[in-house]
Amino acid sequence: MALDAAEVRVAITGELFSAPRGTTAPTDASSALDAAFVGHGYVSEDGVTENWDDSVDNIIAWQNATTVRAARTESTLTLACSLIQTRGSNLELFYPGSQVEANLTEWKIDVKPATSDPRSFVLNVVDGSDIIRIYIGNGELTERGEVPYQSGDAVMYPVTITAYPDDNGNLMQKFSNSSAWGEDIGS
Repeated sequence: MALDAAEVRVAITGELFSAPRGTTAPTDASSALDAAFVGHGYVSEDGVTENWDDSVDNIIAWQNATTVRAARTESTLTLACSLIQTRGSNLELFYPGSQVEANLTEWKIDVKPATSDPRSFVLNVVDGSDIIRIYIGNGELTERGEVPYQSGDAVMYPVTITAYPDDNGNLMQKFSNSSAWGEDIGS
């Protein structure tokens, strides 16, 4: 059956996690993550966006000025969201190369110029009992947005994570426990 509303997914909840690059990768959608993965908590109501930025150059033939082929020259995968929990792991992600430290009975972060901080990332997307797990084995924070401090709104840390090929050449792996993923797939 081609039309099946039960196969429509809604990202009702979930969470973004990160760990040092090289941390044991997940192998399915629902097993517990390695303890090194730290959750980044609540994300703004806009959720998380998976984005592909592909550049394609058309090859034009002299005859009839017709496009005869296209060459992909660039393909970049990013995940973007706004973290809305102000916690140490989010501050350290947003300010790469800086660390939250104890300051007598309080805390501080000396914000340094951003440095390279490659990590592994997991995004769990949950719709009832159906889970989609996205794993990026080699990613890095590459964009930071404005941090608003205003009455009536949460302080947000807008982040964009860029995926690089991992040791196996993968930008990401996706897992799901949904049987719909196997629909229409030959064995």
